[in-house]
Amino acid sequence: MSYNNIVVKENNGITTITINRPNKLNALNMETIKELHEAFKDEEADEGTKVIILTGSGEKAFVAGADISEFADFDVKEGTNLAAKGQRILFDFVENLSKPVIAAVNGFALGGGLELALACHFRIASDNAKMGLPEVSLGVIPGYGGTQRLPQLIGKGRAMELIMTASMIDANQALNYGLVNHVTTQEELLPLCEKIARKISNNSTVAVSSAIKAINAHYKDGVNGFNIEIQEFGNCFGTDDFTEGTTAFLQKRKADFPGK
Repeated sequence: MSYNNIVVKENNGITTITINRPNKLNALNMETIKELHEAFKDEEADEGTKVIILTGSGEKAFVAGADISEFADFDVKEGTNLAAKGQRILFDFVENLSKPVIAAVNGFALGGGLELALACHFRIASDNAKMGLPEVSLGVIPGYGGTQRLPQLIGKGRAMELIMTASMIDANQALNYGLVNHVTTQEELLPLCEKIARKISNNSTVAVSSAIKAINAHYKDGVNGFNIEIQEFGNCFGTDDFTEGTTAFLQKRKADFPGK
């Protein structure tokens, strides 16, 4: 598929989606959100894709925020619909994808950009990255899940302070907070993401998908995550991957999973 605002490249089971609006610091407009939805939907359906890496073009920004010019004159109903639709087609969609999504945060991740990184399954940052949710400085709050996912990762108090002060933190502070898993140079960012993606892709794709579902269940209201874990654990016993994995272990050899 041809896109105007993103670039999709596949290499040996690892797909890299790059938000490509460098003149706008990769800001999220409505068209880009729709294109990202379509790209993630396609990769979810592609059996050849094992892991997805999401990043921004250039050396300045992952995503510097939402495109404010598109909604500056919205009323209450339009603003509500904007948040609801965006969460449904992109942010919640990415979080619940059955394939791992790694955010390669290569610069500014602000507002909707940080919210997009938060929706990914984990984050790796370059040492020049800056992160924050500055929405209250514009008279609004994060609307793409930021008030929910940021406290889950860094704790309520830190999230309250970051959101209420509209402050930015650097990559090392984000690492200290647990917001990102690793910090590296800009040059090594994608190679590190790819190295981790290859480790993931060597494992059972079925089991990885089940793990994502079970982990996410812990953070859903009214859902007993332990019950989901039990269900997913049991489901694994009926898969070819379980047969191969346990057989390989008992035979003292490396597993060759059907999905690899």
